[in-house]
Amino acid sequence: MHISHRSATVRSLTALALSLMALTACGGKGEGQSAGTAPAASATPATSDSGSPSVPADGTASTPAPGSDEPSASASAGDTGPVAASSTSAAPWAGTKQFVQIDDARITDGRTYLSVRPAQKKAHPEFEAWVIVPGKGPYTEVPMAEDATVLLSVPLGDAKHPASYSQADFVSRLKARSSTEAPMLLGYDVSFDGEGRITRLQSLYTP
Repeated sequence: MHISHRSATVRSLTALALSLMALTACGGKGEGQSAGTAPAASATPATSDSGSPSVPADGTASTPAPGSDEPSASASAGDTGPVAASSTSAAPWAGTKQFVQIDDARITDGRTYLSVRPAQKKAHPEFEAWVIVPGKGPYTEVPMAEDATVLLSVPLGDAKHPASYSQADFVSRLKARSSTEAPMLLGYDVSFDGEGRITRLQSLYTP
């Protein structure tokens, strides 16, 4: 009777020991997994106190995505688009020398205006003079500078060689000849300044 009771007690102690060993093994395995498992990295970028994404440590900024409202580099640099073209054009023959015919002349408000048209000149084959080849197209009225030089030869001037005259003398002589004498081809070497005003005028000698 004592032997049976002792055997039952031994079996109970043995089962209890096995249960404790099993529990200890399970507990150790769980602790090992907890210690060896790292927390998953967060996919959400870190933000600053103001709520905007923080700049990486290397100082580089992210490129705006297509369709972003952020201005482009050219816009932020002050790109204002194409420069408007000038609405003013250069006066006819500005800054050039021309050989012309003069159809009319007038003085208005102290300023002299001449109606001119480009022509050509050729040396006379027999005389010391020029042959004038008339131009084509309309005459264009251009102003003379206030201090323009005027040099006239026969038939507008009084001598074969050019001499200096005032602008008023030139206008009066041109109009007088046009109204009283037969039409005659006359030619002039003229120089224009950058604003298209005549700064020098010289009539060709025509016998």
